[in-house]
Amino acid sequence: MALSGKVEGEIEIQAPAAKFYNIFRKQLHQLPKIATEHVHGAKVHAGDWENVGSIKDWDYSIEGKKTNAKSKIEAIDDENKSISYSLLDGEVGESYKSLKVILQVNDKENGGLVKWSIEYEKLNENNVAASPESYLDFAIKVTKDIDAHLVKA
Repeated sequence: MALSGKVEGEIEIQAPAAKFYNIFRKQLHQLPKIATEHVHGAKVHAGDWENVGSIKDWDYSIEGKKTNAKSKIEAIDDENKSISYSLLDGEVGESYKSLKVILQVNDKENGGLVKWSIEYEKLNENNVAASPESYLDFAIKVTKDIDAHLVKA
């Protein structure tokens, strides 16, 4: 397996793209209540919930085990409904030189299309953290949880 690369995935949602994007843009603190099976806790480590440079501390389950990492908002593009995050610390910090997650939400006639991109650079082949593919799978599962929540709301 390569030490650096990019994995991507797309998933259609039934909820309007703007409503889905707004969860990440303005209501991220709700994620532990929406995706309870995958996200167990979240708190602000530095900054706030919604501005570039802010850092959140997350408790979540990936590959069947509970873990912890911080995420830093690197960029926000409201016009294109896109947000970039860097994951830091915990097992991620022990295994990756960089792990960047990019969310892009596009409008569709009925609902939206959510695209996740994960760019990574591993420190070495012996990762203790989850694989980039597992992080992509995690993001898609959380996307489905959010979509279900928004559709029934």
